[in-house]
Amino acid sequence: MQIRRFFFLLIAFSLVATIARGAEWQTDYEQALATAKGARKYVLLNFTGSDWCGPCIEMRRSVFAKPDFLSFAQKSLILVEIDYPRRKALSEKTTKQNERLMHQYGIDRSGFPTVVLLNPDGKILGQLEGYSGEGPADIIAWVEKLRGK
Repeated sequence: MQIRRFFFLLIAFSLVATIARGAEWQTDYEQALATAKGARKYVLLNFTGSDWCGPCIEMRRSVFAKPDFLSFAQKSLILVEIDYPRRKALSEKTTKQNERLMHQYGIDRSGFPTVVLLNPDGKILGQLEGYSGEGPADIIAWVEKLRGK
C-alpha cells in the first residue's frame, strides 16, 4: 500500500513539474513577443514586486502556481514577469527594460500586481490591476473572454 501511494505521489509530482516547465515565466519582453507571434499565442505580462508586494505574492501562489492555470498557460500563453524586486538584484538590461515597460503600459507601482493581456501581435486586449482573491478559473475566464472564446 505504501509503495502504491509513493508511486502515485511521484507520478503526480512529475506531472505538475512537467506542466510548470511548459509554462515558465520569461523575463525578456522582446523575445517573448517574437515567440508569441511565431506560435500565435497570447502574452500575459505580470507587473509585480515579487519579493515585497503581498498581493503579488498571493496571486502567484493562488493563481499562477496552480496546475489548472499552468496547463492553460502552456497551451495558450507566453508568460512574462516584469519584476520590480527590492531584495534581489536584476541585471542592468532587465532593470532598464522593466522601467521602460512600466512607462509604456502606464503601470503604477501602487497598483501591483497588474496583469496585461496582449494578442500575438502585441496589441493590448485588457488589464487587471490589483489582486482581490481571484482563482485560476477567474483569470482563465478573463483571458478567454478577451480572446473572444
